[in-house]
Amino acid sequence: MKCHFICLFLLFSANAFAQKEISLYQEQIPNSIPADNIEKYVKRDHGADWINDVSIPTLTFYPVNNAVSPVPAVVICPGGGYGGLSIIKEGSDIAREFNRYGIAAFVLKYRLPSDRIMNDKSTGPLQDAQQALMLIRKNAEIWKINPKAVGVAGFSAGGHLASTAGTHFHKPVIDTKGINVRPDFMVLAYPVISFMDSLTHWGSRENLIGKNASREQVALYSNELQVAKDTPPAFLVHAGDDKVVKVENATSFYLALNAKGIFSNMLLYPRGGHGFGLNNGTTSDKWMKHCILWLTENIFEKDSSDIRK
Repeated sequence: MKCHFICLFLLFSANAFAQKEISLYQEQIPNSIPADNIEKYVKRDHGADWINDVSIPTLTFYPVNNAVSPVPAVVICPGGGYGGLSIIKEGSDIAREFNRYGIAAFVLKYRLPSDRIMNDKSTGPLQDAQQALMLIRKNAEIWKINPKAVGVAGFSAGGHLASTAGTHFHKPVIDTKGINVRPDFMVLAYPVISFMDSLTHWGSRENLIGKNASREQVALYSNELQVAKDTPPAFLVHAGDDKVVKVENATSFYLALNAKGIFSNMLLYPRGGHGFGLNNGTTSDKWMKHCILWLTENIFEKDSSDIRK
């Protein structure tokens, strides 16, 4: 199995198609209010490019070249406190890394919650995540994707969105057209999980559900409280010295999964702070290697063994 994994890495490391941006909705965007498109792309140094004011959501597809059989896929949700998107460091860089291991990737440019463009800003990002999962499974044959191995990955507030997709699929907020929108796995890097006062990242919480959210809404979007027996397994990575999003977000979610018998994996670094993307600068260890090994041995071997032939 490990030999097959290494062979896949060598096969795909130098072979990935150029990305393609896809409109998330072919018809009217649900839950939308007509408004000017004021999206801004801000170029920054060191891969820290940022997108603000997203009102027209898209998927950027990073397919696997020379795939002879259906491959796994992952929807990537960049972070940014639900106020922006770190589209390179937590988007395209992550997609290309998944590609190196034979995993198709889709970077989700999701709508950022705003009363200017949405009737209900709390549901807009989740609608886009569920729409992405639905579209990927709908087009799985065309895109050479295994529809039983489609997961989500999220960073910081994008981790909140990804974990919401993994815990709120019982009550879809889009017309799924009968297609399953449950992710098969979650990859959560320094994620916002909880909206509870003692754990939350206040900027993410207030941007999504407002400053005067009810206790019921706070609990609804505290995803450690929403774990059920059919919640998908997760790989979590966090740093103990994260001063922006408390590490207890990751540990509380891991413990909630474990209590339901959902055997996941959690990698905690003593240092690294917040927002390190692929590379924690305090260590030579690469968390993505641990993640890929976990996926290969625990997720893909059941549903995607064909890709390792």
